[in-house]
Amino acid sequence: MSLSVLRLARFSARGLARDLRAPDVRALFVALALAVAASTMIGFFLDRLDRGLSRQASQLLGGDLVLEQGRPFASELRATLEEAGLVLSDQVDMVSMASLGDAFQPASLKVVDGRYPLYGGVHVDLGEGVEVVARGPAPGEVWLAPRLALLLEAEIGDRVRLGESELLVAGLVEREPDQSAGFGSFNPRLMMHRDDMEATELVQDGSRVEFELLAAGPPDILDDLAPLLERLRRDGVEVRDVRRDRPGLGSALERAERYLSLAGLAAVLLAGVAVAMSTRRYVDRHLDTAALLRCFGATQGELTRLFGLQLLWLALAASVLGALLGLAGQAVLLALLTALLPMELPAPGMLPLWLGVFTALAVLVGFAGPTLLRLKRVSALKVLRRELDPLPVAAWLVVAVASGAFGGLLWLYSGDLALALGLLLGGLGMLVVLWGLGSLLLGGVLRLAGRLPRDGAQAGICQVLRLGGAQLARRRTASLGQLLAFAVTFFAMAMIALVRGDLLSTWQTQLPADTPNTFAINIQPHERDAFEASLSGAADARSALYPMVRGRITAINGMVPREAVPAEARGDNALRRELNLTWRETLPEGNRLVAGEWFDAAQGAESGGWYDEVAAESGTQRAAERVPISMEDGLAERFGLALGDTLTFTIGAADVVGEVTSLRDLDWDSFRPNFFIIFPPGVLERFGHSYITAFHLGEAEREVQRNLVRDFPGVTLLNVDAILAQVRDLLARVTRAVEVVLAFVLLAGVSVLYAALTASRPVRAHESGLLRVFGASNRLLSRVQGAEFAILGLASGLMGALLAELASAALYLAWLDLAPRLHLWLWLVLPLGGALLIGAIGHLLSRGLRRQAPATSLDLLG
Repeated sequence: MSLSVLRLARFSARGLARDLRAPDVRALFVALALAVAASTMIGFFLDRLDRGLSRQASQLLGGDLVLEQGRPFASELRATLEEAGLVLSDQVDMVSMASLGDAFQPASLKVVDGRYPLYGGVHVDLGEGVEVVARGPAPGEVWLAPRLALLLEAEIGDRVRLGESELLVAGLVEREPDQSAGFGSFNPRLMMHRDDMEATELVQDGSRVEFELLAAGPPDILDDLAPLLERLRRDGVEVRDVRRDRPGLGSALERAERYLSLAGLAAVLLAGVAVAMSTRRYVDRHLDTAALLRCFGATQGELTRLFGLQLLWLALAASVLGALLGLAGQAVLLALLTALLPMELPAPGMLPLWLGVFTALAVLVGFAGPTLLRLKRVSALKVLRRELDPLPVAAWLVVAVASGAFGGLLWLYSGDLALALGLLLGGLGMLVVLWGLGSLLLGGVLRLAGRLPRDGAQAGICQVLRLGGAQLARRRTASLGQLLAFAVTFFAMAMIALVRGDLLSTWQTQLPADTPNTFAINIQPHERDAFEASLSGAADARSALYPMVRGRITAINGMVPREAVPAEARGDNALRRELNLTWRETLPEGNRLVAGEWFDAAQGAESGGWYDEVAAESGTQRAAERVPISMEDGLAERFGLALGDTLTFTIGAADVVGEVTSLRDLDWDSFRPNFFIIFPPGVLERFGHSYITAFHLGEAEREVQRNLVRDFPGVTLLNVDAILAQVRDLLARVTRAVEVVLAFVLLAGVSVLYAALTASRPVRAHESGLLRVFGASNRLLSRVQGAEFAILGLASGLMGALLAELASAALYLAWLDLAPRLHLWLWLVLPLGGALLIGAIGHLLSRGLRRQAPATSLDLLG
């Protein structure tokens, strides 16, 4: 028997058409479709994000080149850039209070000039619907984000107060071309013209202000300016070049991207397990067909190609359905995460579709390939002797090939071989641990079911549970695999619920009742005494007023900072931005010395001490002079610094060299001002500075906050409770998106259950037939099968609750620094919910066996 390629293809297609009603083929189809749907859903979404960032990089950055520092840029630099052929636009970013009547709200100010935006347009409602305009607000006008307008109850035509000025609300900003993503700003946007900035009197010496110089021009100009840009970096200016610093997604969206990718791969893995289980039944069912074909002269190669083609057609059909589901899923993700996206996304591309098809084929080859090899080894004598089945493929070979295929997918989707290997090996190790843990748990549940009383009022229910437990015990290995699949799914869902509400709420409620909930920044020196008097007797608890000077680290031990720190710290944010520096005579509250000694004021006052070393009159510091500084121990550890090391800070036009003389441990959860670097008194006073403090206001003292806004319009008040509410809102958006992916994970878990039922169908049918022969009614069979799956769901829920408790305890200890707590609702909801969910699904899927005649059921095993 010799088949041409075309005849082989037709023959395999007819064979697949006959097989479509078989449960194992349906299980294979569903599992492959889910694998493609999960991978293409994430692939389509992330591909659109990536292409959007690539196409609109200059727009998202604000220009081809962006310079940022804490003071205005010199006119000489502006002239140099303009002479090179660049178009410049000035921008100022800061946080300040905006008010309308009795309503007030911290706002993220974006101050733009007449050339804004250099790229793209602003989506703004100017009173006649949203339109795209290539300009910012005119002088005397402001544009508000819809959320800010809602909080202030402002409408177009109202006048909002900003510092010492009142400005007309002329529009509502829906989207900015250079809008940052994710948690870039907790405060809603207010956009205004730069000509109005001076009248507000918001910018004072020491204010927290970011001055940006945006430039647009061809790449060759940026190449010519490379030496200048490198010098600016050394001088402490943050330089963002569109060729090197493509805008990112923001921390919230980046974490969501990684989480969604892992969750999608979890669905692919579960679908692969379902494929492996379904293939076993598929191969067992086709052994007789393969033997008959061998009698007609088919070679081993032809058998392999025949059944391989059948599964190929099945994979292609599943890929089409999975791709459609993936398109629908990514549309849902896009709707949920729109608020976090920095731009409008392009239409879906074709690459994720091909990756989805490749995923289906990889899953099919990796998880079904070794088992399918049994068909090529079948003997023609099996037609006469039914017992001559080829030996099953070794378990280690199945695991090795499946692990290789899944590891390849990990590498493909992550792009990091080391990460893929780490996840694969770590996952295999965790699988061994979970297998042992699940075996103990399942064994305990089954022993408990076996010891239920045989007499009494509940004897009928106990008998059903004992029989259901006995059914699981006979298929312990398959049951254990299903238990792990559902336990991990329940665990993921429980962690989503915990992260969304319980962890943040518990952390907040376990803080002391008088924990500061309001920060005041930009307090000017001449306002200090009056501000402090306004808080006296009104705030429940408050910290000291700390002076704050802004400076950038420009040298470490005389070297360029990026070259002086370990490789893993070169991207540390403390090296890329200006730090808040302060001075203090005594150790601040909540700080603890872990090395060195605190400043000795007497030593500093001596002739030749550090007070004399600071040349205040000239505004400079001699290069050889050093002053003592205290450094946060975590920052010192990241930078590889110790006592005696030196750091050079550029503050304005002056350099200050500090020597690390002490290291401090900080309580970052205290909600009090904390500083990485503290100087002794007598060093930083000559620089422009402002003050910061934190205090607690109860609900009854909210009038105090209104008075502060009225009396000190230049001071920014940040309400921690409002910020936490915004964190919860953004977290809810991300977790809802993750839940969409978890729905596919749950469906993949159901496909594992369906595949396991399909693989064990002959044995289950035989058992049911025997029970029917010995007088069992359909009602008893129904209750026993329901009890079997309910016990499986109960055990899965218990294990999911255990995993969630362990993971949440780790989060409490490592992240929140709180004592772990027991979540009793987990131990109630997950086991009972698992028993009901898995029990109902299993009972429904096994309905066909209960309707089958006993003779037919007994005949399935041959």
